[in-house]
Amino acid sequence: MKISVVTASYNYHDYIKEAVQSVLDQTYQDWELIIVDDCSTDNSVEVIKSFKDDRIKLFVNEKNLGLKETVKRGIENAAGDWIVFLESDDILMPDNIEKKVEIAKKYTDINLIFNDCEFFGDENKVRDFNIALGKTRAVLRRKTYPNKMFYNFYLSNKIFTFSSVMAKRKDLMKMSFNPPMDCLLDWWLWVQMAYLGKFYYIPELLTGWRLHTDSYIYKSKHNSPKQLQIKIYIAMSKKYKDPFILIFIAGAQFIWYLQQIKKRVKGLISKKWGASFN
Repeated sequence: MKISVVTASYNYHDYIKEAVQSVLDQTYQDWELIIVDDCSTDNSVEVIKSFKDDRIKLFVNEKNLGLKETVKRGIENAAGDWIVFLESDDILMPDNIEKKVEIAKKYTDINLIFNDCEFFGDENKVRDFNIALGKTRAVLRRKTYPNKMFYNFYLSNKIFTFSSVMAKRKDLMKMSFNPPMDCLLDWWLWVQMAYLGKFYYIPELLTGWRLHTDSYIYKSKHNSPKQLQIKIYIAMSKKYKDPFILIFIAGAQFIWYLQQIKKRVKGLISKKWGASFN
């Protein structure tokens, strides 16, 4: 089974050498690495060209196209049946691809495999992410896999990072690459993928996710998921003519509004009588 690793590159010359080396260090060796550079202004391209391996294929955009078009170009030029995503500032643990290939061969009805991540880099962000994502980890570990996870992505992205995913190329080619927010392309894709097939979660630290202030998500002008939640599910309802999705949205929004009212009432009570309760 040939695997295509797709990496979007843009001004991460300090990190991309480690990313490429982590692919070369894989225990599973039947892979190609498709790197699409989106007109980097640093020496990222020179760093990539310094690797002498025929399995590494570099494409350079003629003009800056942004993340979604760069990722899409990588997928379009891939030859493998499965796509492993690797952001240019992250790393894959040596057995990442091997363990995912084993799962892909065992379960033919899945179209996406993802894993837990080891956070590294900025110490404060590592601490914060370990706390913030603790609940997501607990939720994922309670499920049995393969799992139809379409409705699990409504409130939050259950997949930590692009670099933890291996997905079926034929399904990715059917996806819309036009999210309402640039930084949430991954979430936009995973919701669509989840409607078509089942997911499999590996609770092992098979990806090193680098957390730093230069990360793309921190530079994005849009970081609120509220714009995405309803839009993607309504789009999916229209595309597949599935009225149950609209019923689900209505129910989920109703519950959300009740929770907001409960919080507000609790806050008012606490503000007025909180001192006497302590």
